[in-house]
Amino acid sequence: MSHSLQIAFAASQHPRSQQALQVLKEKYGDARRAEADVLVVLGGDGFMLHTLHENSDRELPVFGMHLGEVGFLMNRYSVDGLAQRIERAARFELAPLLMRVRCMDGHVQEGLAINEVALLRQTSQAAHIRILINGTERVARLVADGVLLATAAGSTAYNLSAHGPILPLGTEAVVLTPISPFRPRRWRGAVLPAAVEVEFEVLNADRRPVSATADYDEVRNVVSVKIRQDNDASHCLLFDPEHSLDERILNEQFL
Repeated sequence: MSHSLQIAFAASQHPRSQQALQVLKEKYGDARRAEADVLVVLGGDGFMLHTLHENSDRELPVFGMHLGEVGFLMNRYSVDGLAQRIERAARFELAPLLMRVRCMDGHVQEGLAINEVALLRQTSQAAHIRILINGTERVARLVADGVLLATAAGSTAYNLSAHGPILPLGTEAVVLTPISPFRPRRWRGAVLPAAVEVEFEVLNADRRPVSATADYDEVRNVVSVKIRQDNDASHCLLFDPEHSLDERILNEQFL
């Protein structure tokens, strides 16, 4: 089967990624994405995120090879045996978060987040945010720089910097993490079922404006944000069976 596998490539603009792209294209060809069986991404986690957003309307499985700085979502880079690695790879379905935002002017906008949806204060004033889970109020007033909801894939990104817990890929859960919270003092977030609906209501939005960002798409002056998992827009990520992500995630929690 490996000799007939149609591989398409995507590479970041980093010189090392571009050099690897040329080597791999010479060895395996470069199928058009509409005709490919798999998309191989060369770079780091940031470029992987960008590529997944670009291919949200395609059902191509994605196999990443690490040529960037971090690479939680990537496999090791190697020229040889690529088709065989892809054929025996483990599959992970990654469902993004669907963000629906209502702004102060009444405008409604939607966005998809593979990593996280983050609400952040726009001025020096702390944000005041009410949090509801499946329609039930859980935090009456969070006073903080902001709050985020992250997928398992995104739990190693901004969520980790905000001291949120890391979730292994494949975990049917999302992470709710406050960003520099002042009140409630003892609340440090929650791990929630993936099928949950989370709603953020911005209190005093005119005096304490807040923006909402789905990965890198920002909406400003928001009044409310509803978030749920969008299984219809899921991505299939491929990993080598010996991929060390679980070990790396374990190590990160003791640094």
